[in-house]
Amino acid sequence: MSVAATTNAPVTAPTTPQDATTKGIASLADNFNTFLALLTTQLKNQDPTSPLDSNQFTQQLVQMTGVEQQLNANTLLKQVVANTSNGISTAVTLIGKTVKAVSDTASLANGQAQWTYNLPSAAADLKVEVLDANGNVVHAEAPSDLKAGDHAFTWNGKNLAGTQLPNGGTYTLRVTALDSTGATLATTNFVQGLVTGVTQNNGSTSITVNGGPVDWAKVVSVDLVAPTATASTPTTPAAS
Repeated sequence: MSVAATTNAPVTAPTTPQDATTKGIASLADNFNTFLALLTTQLKNQDPTSPLDSNQFTQQLVQMTGVEQQLNANTLLKQVVANTSNGISTAVTLIGKTVKAVSDTASLANGQAQWTYNLPSAAADLKVEVLDANGNVVHAEAPSDLKAGDHAFTWNGKNLAGTQLPNGGTYTLRVTALDSTGATLATTNFVQGLVTGVTQNNGSTSITVNGGPVDWAKVVSVDLVAPTATASTPTTPAAS
């Protein structure tokens, strides 16, 4: 019995539409540059008594422009498809619903900003700070409730000097928790509220919660009913 030798042909990855469009645009740019170089050379060396027919190269320019427009249209269409696959169609369905999402940032609206922070286990020492967009601490306190679980936190929008800050700013909650051995606890911050809008920027989808943007992919729960209870403003004295 004879055994025929076999060879394995190299496997070539299929060309995706995105690759084809990108290559097409690059090829068109090369061809256009070549065309301009040839045209410039022809114009420099043309016979003055028999000049080039301008209609001919004008037609070629029009054809190239048409191809470029079609490639750009394909790119825009792919972006629309990408936006859909990146969650914008799903995110839109969250409008009008109450969500809870992982987020360290919240917007100051109606004189307050709200978060929920989670302690994975009981803490022996706890400090909560609110930072502005420049990383400056504008509020700090040491809550007395050190139990494990979720803790609602509402900041009244006043800085360390007691000045009410204007609405619209974005602030970050920083929670520092230590256990009885002095080890740092891995806390998690959330924002919770009604979704009022959806935005798309550079392929990233965000939902608007309490006036601020939140990554829709960080949503951990959805509720059809808006929350009726609002966390009270903490009265714990600011930490020094």
